Amino acid sequence: MTTQPMPPDAALPEVLRTDMLARVEERTRGLLHAERARCRAVDPRAAGMAEALADLVTAGGERIRPTVLLTGYLAAGGDPAAGPAVDAAVALELLDTSYLIRRDVRENALLRHGAPTLHVLHAAEHERNGWGGDARGFGVGMASLVGDLATALADRLAADLPDAARQVWHDLRIGRLGGSYADSALSSRYLADPWPAGCLVGCARGCASGWYALQHPLLIGAALAGRGDLAVVYQDYARLLHAAWRVRGFLSGGGDRDWYGDLLREVLLGAEDRDRAERTIAHLLGRVHRIVAAAPFSPLWRTELTTLATRLAATRA
Repeated sequence: MTTQPMPPDAALPEVLRTDMLARVEERTRGLLHAERARCRAVDPRAAGMAEALADLVTAGGERIRPTVLLTGYLAAGGDPAAGPAVDAAVALELLDTSYLIRRDVRENALLRHGAPTLHVLHAAEHERNGWGGDARGFGVGMASLVGDLATALADRLAADLPDAARQVWHDLRIGRLGGSYADSALSSRYLADPWPAGCLVGCARGCASGWYALQHPLLIGAALAGRGDLAVVYQDYARLLHAAWRVRGFLSGGGDRDWYGDLLREVLLGAEDRDRAERTIAHLLGRVHRIVAAAPFSPLWRTELTTLATRLAATRA
């Protein structure tokens, strides 16, 4: 029997993370398949709820939260063969799916991943079949149930995490709700200046977008690796990177920007303002890199954390 050659040292972080992400996908599909079978056994019509969730979760995407969590976990010295980090990554993806469903309902979004959103899909089903009652109300109710299922499955996975990681999970659950509430209130106000000034210094309170995609996954990863001493490092890293990510999303029209915000950005921001934004991103990213350089990581994982930061700072939030 021949053995596979070991990858070069420089490639090892990517190999380890890619392997764990593959296990996240396998775990996700297995969990959703089992839930579909369970729902079908209860009532064949209930299987549609699990099928709708499976379609959303497996539709593709960057898996940013699992990637961030696993990077933080492995950089902290976590065992790549251990299962809790995989479960935590699946839980994060399910929880984010539930928030996306509810956000689509709040904003009456028509499409998600190029397909009709759940509330639109079920409203159309209601109208097509000539059922009684309000079609949109039916669509919103059905979509909410799918979101509830995603949340329930995520919480069930998180319930088996070690105490320290489970506490971060609870903080995430409550904190993100508060961030979503605050963002919804803010988006309803008239903003004469669309520039995200609060992001420029490194947001300290969080919001509904990048903050909870960065800080809490990293903290869960550190907790699972038994490295609570990295909490401050990961908080500083996440705060500054979140700011850069938000400014990038502002420039490129991230998903949380409505048409009015897009219009204001195009009208009010000239070449000088865009240059200022790019300089701001570069400045924030430089501070992130310095934090990593001074932190107690191995050289390989320092490189990986700086590479991840550079990639996210180029991606719209």
